[in-house]
Amino acid sequence: MATVDVTVRGAGAFGLSVAWACIQAGATVRVIDPNGVASGASGGIVGALAPHVPEQWNPKKAFQLESLLMAESWWAQVEDAGGAASGYARTGRLQPIVDDAALALAKDRGQGARTLWQGRAIWEVVTASSDFAPASPTGLLIHDTLSARLHPAQACAALAAAITARGGQIATDGPDEGHVVWATGWEGLNALTADHTRMVGAGIKGQAVLLEYDARTAPQLFVDGLHIIPHADGTTAIGSTTERDFDDPTSTDNQCDALLEKARTAIPVLADAPEIKRWAGVRPRSRTRAPMLGKHPFRTGEFIANGGFKIGFGMAPLAAEQLSRLILTGENLIPPDFDPSASL
Repeated sequence: MATVDVTVRGAGAFGLSVAWACIQAGATVRVIDPNGVASGASGGIVGALAPHVPEQWNPKKAFQLESLLMAESWWAQVEDAGGAASGYARTGRLQPIVDDAALALAKDRGQGARTLWQGRAIWEVVTASSDFAPASPTGLLIHDTLSARLHPAQACAALAAAITARGGQIATDGPDEGHVVWATGWEGLNALTADHTRMVGAGIKGQAVLLEYDARTAPQLFVDGLHIIPHADGTTAIGSTTERDFDDPTSTDNQCDALLEKARTAIPVLADAPEIKRWAGVRPRSRTRAPMLGKHPFRTGEFIANGGFKIGFGMAPLAAEQLSRLILTGENLIPPDFDPSASL
């Protein structure tokens, strides 16, 4: 690669997605990460691409909607370019309705979805009709057709394959050339905090469990705070914890036991499913909880893509498209609340 238009530091979901969007726009790109592709939170196993509820609408929810709606074609292009599967499928989601108040709220949100989701996805109340569904005291479930799933580590590998297939470079070291994008996760948030007078963001640890249970065509489930995600490879993921205080970012402990017990109780068909692996990682959350996309507040001419937290993969397609446009053309369509300076 003779010259580099864009250097992306960080080979997680945001970094790789921005690199891919820049390549699609005609730029030459190098991604640099000393730990390799998806070495942090983006190398996880859960992969719930679930929307915010369709009420109290704001720019963040509208942005997420557009990103989730464009995701199917976006990931298909990634897979076609690199020949690797991301595990993406828009299979929807089921949630239990526990009482009459929850039923009334679900119906109200269904009305909201008809307007806010513009007829491109549905939020509805349905009757439980499958063994792979959460127990519901009312016998009723919320079903939405906007939620999707992917396998995070596989999705990052698919992006890396697409980038290299189109002439991009992924390296563990190298100089900053051209436009520089910092997509360095929770450690990047710590560095921003160190350069500022208050906390800009922090890492939130999560633990998850992967089971051998094949429900690959079934909707994902959200029950009692758990995400239960059937993957395309015949596994099912359960996650995750939310830990603000931790000593070891990648260790698992008895909190995984609690996740597993809770999931097996909620979904009895998982009772005998063999455990494949446990995973832990640290997700980057900005002080405002909004993604940080835009010009770097402390480095003139450089950019930040960070703070995806639990919605990073869902936000990634549109975040990458809009940040690449800002980088390469100067046109800024990113919501003002996402500007990194908003988290300072």
